[in-house]
Amino acid sequence: MTEENRRIGIMGGTFDPIHNGHLLAADEAHAAFGLSEVIFVPTGQPPHKTNQRVTSAEDRYMMTEFATVGCPYFKVSRVEIDRVGSSYTIDTLRTLRTMPEYAGVEFYFITGLDAVLDIVSWKNPEEIMDMCKFVAVSRYGYTHKRMEELPSELRSRIIPLEIPLLAISSTELRERIKNGRSIRFMVPSAVEQFIRKKSLYKN
Repeated sequence: MTEENRRIGIMGGTFDPIHNGHLLAADEAHAAFGLSEVIFVPTGQPPHKTNQRVTSAEDRYMMTEFATVGCPYFKVSRVEIDRVGSSYTIDTLRTLRTMPEYAGVEFYFITGLDAVLDIVSWKNPEEIMDMCKFVAVSRYGYTHKRMEELPSELRSRIIPLEIPLLAISSTELRERIKNGRSIRFMVPSAVEQFIRKKSLYKN
């Protein structure tokens, strides 16, 4: 694949914590669309969670690094963590577009179907779709039929991707840890160890 037609996946999220469902989605997209790499972009200041407690950006970044280190085509970017202010997808795409290493590549933005259903509330959703292929990954408890709820001009530009479903969510993981329950086999071992070492999600 030449530099001009290289395909790069972008997987944004709070990753609080990152789990095996995120990794599976990225890996399935990598195979389905012939991506040369998938960049995980932990959110710096998620604008949709201003009223929620969010783990520090550095801790979420480190968990994402630990989770992806064993895969040669997974990378992690600090572009949102290092940017001041709220993290918006459109700003991230604009920043990545200015980087010489991504000149001329085709971006595939990968996110869960649950997030896609809320895309009308995102900042500049139509411009986002002008800048990348937009991939909606199936999520446990959701069906792609629900994309019919979206405006047709947005729905027609979204690529659905069915993957093996894992009934795992970051919200559930935080609750399990808070209640002293195991998260083994739900997150990579290195992430589990980091959470334990830092005593994350206990309170």
